[in-house]
Amino acid sequence: MADSQSARAQILGGIRKALNSAEGSEEARRRLATHPRNLIPARAQLPHDRQVELFAAMAAEVSATVELLGGMADVPGAVADYLAGLNLPAEVRVAPDAALDPIPWDRRPTLTVTRGRARDTDGASLTGAFAGVAETGTLMLLSGAERPTTLNFLPDTHIVVLTRGQIVGTMEDAWDRLRAAGGGGALPRTVNFITGPSRTGDIEMRIELGAHGPRRLHILLVED
Repeated sequence: MADSQSARAQILGGIRKALNSAEGSEEARRRLATHPRNLIPARAQLPHDRQVELFAAMAAEVSATVELLGGMADVPGAVADYLAGLNLPAEVRVAPDAALDPIPWDRRPTLTVTRGRARDTDGASLTGAFAGVAETGTLMLLSGAERPTTLNFLPDTHIVVLTRGQIVGTMEDAWDRLRAAGGGGALPRTVNFITGPSRTGDIEMRIELGAHGPRRLHILLVED
């Protein structure tokens, strides 16, 4: 224990020394200002249409389901049919996100829609997303008053509305888009990256879904 604490102290001491030096401080400022990229895999360096196809394929690889929709008007029917197909209650807790306001929920009057943070009794939630990363089929979600993080993790079923235009090639592209959207200002308090449903392999090396969050992730991929 003492050896590990000594090693930790030495590492942190070296970092502090480097940052406190003129050269180290300048290097740190340069990296923060330029966001230099490491090696970028070629897999997602594709035309946008193929990035969309790759995103859907990679999301399916990690046990998410993807449904293609022609527009926001198709969302209520898709949500109702998805829940009915799983024999789940026709109830969904929706993020109070202005980006989701165009969804005409009244087209499915039998679907109970409420808005706000997730509650213990909510079995299904619907949120938007800031970006989809084609390279890994990952969703990038931001926290905020209109985007409660509880909706991403508490309900057993998480439905995400994502437009084709929100799909980017790599994680670096997603961060670039976020920085540009913020105009160089403060980032959200929390940025969540979600790749498929929650899972664990701790018990007998068997994958179990829904261990620490939703057991189902359904992505509604909407035309812009």
